Amino acid sequence: MVDTEPDTPAPTIESRLYHDLREAITSLRIPPGAPISEGDVCRRFGGSRTPARAALSRLEREGLLCPSQFGTKLRLIVAPLTASDMKQLFLMVGALNGVAARLAAQLDEGARRRLVEQMRAINDGLRQFGQRDAADVRQAEDLDGRFHRAYEAVAGAPQLVVELDWLGARRTRYTRVYTEALLQAHNLRESVAEHDAIIEALASGDPDAAERRAADNYRQALRRFELALHARGERGGWF
Repeated sequence: MVDTEPDTPAPTIESRLYHDLREAITSLRIPPGAPISEGDVCRRFGGSRTPARAALSRLEREGLLCPSQFGTKLRLIVAPLTASDMKQLFLMVGALNGVAARLAAQLDEGARRRLVEQMRAINDGLRQFGQRDAADVRQAEDLDGRFHRAYEAVAGAPQLVVELDWLGARRTRYTRVYTEALLQAHNLRESVAEHDAIIEALASGDPDAAERRAADNYRQALRRFELALHARGERGGWF
């Protein structure tokens, strides 16, 4: 008898609409402040109003959509990018990321050694990247994301990863708008140095230091992004 793996269930229409719309929002193809409705979703992505309504409701719960007054009507819009939202978001992500770093620091020595090697390679790439005269914003974002996901993935806390993914979708919009300003100010050097401190804490197996360094990286990132947001302005609040 030949063993066969069970087929992966096909995504539901609601799930497809949710992921397609989420990607369009986080990639800024649908910009902050843009109004959106069930009909808009159906026309743009296909499907019917019932799964579109469910996808919109899910994204509203995640904070990527919010209600806004249009005359006498209340409509959904893509959540604006604001200083207050960014502050809350970065502090929440930083706290959870610190927990992931703490758990990763408690891995056995062999697992930590492999993790540290992976993280050093990624951070070295980011270090070299920051020395270029012309930098690709998306590539910088990708390297930074890979750095943090490396220890999040091995922390052994699936629910924590789910929460970080949910918050990370909101955070991605800020990084995609404001990372260019950071690159122009050569602030990658600061982030790379903070990454080095996280790596050293993990290499030494110090949970307290790992948690503190990871959370501090996000607090310092918040400071840098607040400067960039101040220079470039909030986005999507014109409705």
